[in-house]
Amino acid sequence: MAQNSVYFPDEFLAQMREAMPAHLTFDDFLEACQRPLRRSLRVNTLKITVDDFLALVAPYGWQLTPVPWCAEGFWIERDDEEALPLGSTAEHLSGLFYIQEASSMLPVAALFADGMLPERVMDVAAAPGSKTTQIAARMNNRGMLLANEFSASRVKVLHANISRCGIANTALTHFDGRVFGAALPECFDAILLDAPCSGEGVVRKDPDALKNWSLTSNLEIAATQRELIDSAFHALRPGGTLVYSTCTLNRDENESVVAWLLARYPQAVEIMPLGELFTTASEALTPEGFLHVFPQIYDCEGFFVARLRKTAAIAPLPAPGYKVGKFPFFPMKTRESAEVASAARKVGIEWDESLALWQRDKEIWLFPTEIEPLLGKVRFSRIGIKLAETHNKGFRWQHEAVIALANTDKLGQELTLEDAQEWYRGRDVYPQQSPAHDDVIVTFQGFPLGLAKRINSRLKNSYPRELVRDGKLFGNRSE
Repeated sequence: MAQNSVYFPDEFLAQMREAMPAHLTFDDFLEACQRPLRRSLRVNTLKITVDDFLALVAPYGWQLTPVPWCAEGFWIERDDEEALPLGSTAEHLSGLFYIQEASSMLPVAALFADGMLPERVMDVAAAPGSKTTQIAARMNNRGMLLANEFSASRVKVLHANISRCGIANTALTHFDGRVFGAALPECFDAILLDAPCSGEGVVRKDPDALKNWSLTSNLEIAATQRELIDSAFHALRPGGTLVYSTCTLNRDENESVVAWLLARYPQAVEIMPLGELFTTASEALTPEGFLHVFPQIYDCEGFFVARLRKTAAIAPLPAPGYKVGKFPFFPMKTRESAEVASAARKVGIEWDESLALWQRDKEIWLFPTEIEPLLGKVRFSRIGIKLAETHNKGFRWQHEAVIALANTDKLGQELTLEDAQEWYRGRDVYPQQSPAHDDVIVTFQGFPLGLAKRINSRLKNSYPRELVRDGKLFGNRSE
């Protein structure tokens, strides 16, 4: 395997030498950092079981090694990366798996470590969506997940990944994470704060990650992290779980931030040790009960994870000084809702009582019912799923609703491999057998690709333009 040429500042190396636990060696750390990162993926259990996924990809000759802390996670080795990028496989395009670094699966594993299913969860720094989609899968698409992202350019990527994975229970916001403690006090059962950090753990993926590194910068970042964890702690209900994580290795941004929270609210914070999270967790366990993952321990990115419980209420923050503005949606009346649900079922789109119909002008949306108490408290960029637009002939069903809610057992037109490729390239398809209905959910391997309109013998492509692929696609290989 080729070596990375990683840039290390001298002060960073001195700090790491000092921070290295006795059972680890500094030479092993340096050697691990120089090795390219192993690829890994997480099966999207909202779409497919792990066993069914393994059976589906068995003919491809992928070597899949289980990730110890995530039952859905696997390191992957494959010979045909040059011939076909992993992101261009049929299984990735239809949302059956997410390409996610193994150590980044740890925080969500910690969030759900007690086996409880929280009803209201927040992911404070959510883009590009690996942990958001992992949380939604653990919640089985029920309850409500607020996914926040401060960077406007990354909100679009976050939504694209949520949509591809068929997620319905998520609301997106675009704020500085420091607003939530005041805006949504004691609203969440569980919160993940995967905090912005100096990124010392990602040098295997980005050899230049430490080009702008400095001790001063780390301390400035830590000051922001303290404000973020304080805000998240206020937004957490008593009895709730807060997971604080970073992809960096210094104590200033990790143990010290948690110690600051403990000192600030000594009667209200309890550390929930992570030594039992998976079989070899003790190898990364700190004396406090956190996981401080150096790259050589599990041959993955460096990471830090702390799990905390809020044991008592704390004094609220001053109410926010902004105005949310008028909420532009209204809930649909019972009779109208029944008509929409009936029309959707005829196409093959179905949902349950965890989602409710709301309307804005000609748009019809499905909101997670758990979000209703939060409406009017913050401004949402997007809530749930856009189901349809009304027009004089009925409904124009939306792509993201088909991907999330299609019942392909009842209705669905299975495409050949060649037709599925044409679909992803944005072209119309001409199936050998003409479908019985005008609106047709097209599938490949049994999973929905989108909704087509039958026009004579042609199925008119409605795949969103921004998702259309060119270049190499699945099937252009000898599998």
